[in-house]
Amino acid sequence: MKHSMIQLDDLPNEILRMILKNMRQVDVLYPLIDVNQRFNTIAHDPIFTNHLTLLKHLSDGSICSLTDSMLDQFCSQILPKINHKIKCLHLESSSMEHILLATNYPGLDGLSLYNITLKTIIQYFLDKNALTDLFKNQILSLTFNMNVNKKENDGEFFNAILFQRIIKIFTSLQYLNFCPSSIWYSRVSLKVFTENLASSTLLELHVTVNNFDDCLFLLDGRFNQLHTFYVNVTDMQSSQKTINNMVNNVN
Repeated sequence: MKHSMIQLDDLPNEILRMILKNMRQVDVLYPLIDVNQRFNTIAHDPIFTNHLTLLKHLSDGSICSLTDSMLDQFCSQILPKINHKIKCLHLESSSMEHILLATNYPGLDGLSLYNITLKTIIQYFLDKNALTDLFKNQILSLTFNMNVNKKENDGEFFNAILFQRIIKIFTSLQYLNFCPSSIWYSRVSLKVFTENLASSTLLELHVTVNNFDDCLFLLDGRFNQLHTFYVNVTDMQSSQKTINNMVNNVN
């Protein structure tokens, strides 16, 4: 690695940036920070720090955490040095708390959370928790990707509880992509919710619903600033419901 750093240091800045831009951010930050002043300046460039992905994509399409050694170095040495530059974090469930509590993130307004398990959901989103309290007024954009349990017949109702809880917790939320990777098992049934599900800040929503009634439910004016709506409807049976919403906020 030391020999490789020497070879890289011989390259002009323009060429070096072109090479590093094609690498994962973790593979730039992990070896380069604190090597020398030149590498430090390059590693602190917003292209490597603004939107930071701290997880691994495996060849089979699954997602896992960074290795323990990488995670420890990021949390103890790297993140505290670039924390003010970070605007969005892409995190995996098992390392989420470690990373979010490693330092302050004054500019963080976006989170993408992957491999969220039932245990994580209960701990951070259904029970009162210091972690969600810390970021609840700060997060503007949230992508939420659960581990699905295909054996759970009531998954759509549980998803609805979680969906409602997210809307309630993140009071400044403008963008929500709820469970983007699995259409069928991430569907939300909103039959039981007629109150307390509303937002005056949400601008864009991506969601899968159980039927067309659920779709109409989301368009009845409770998200009165919504202008972009991406929806998958798993059951396209005709509905007897109508929307009595005189303001057309949705495209």
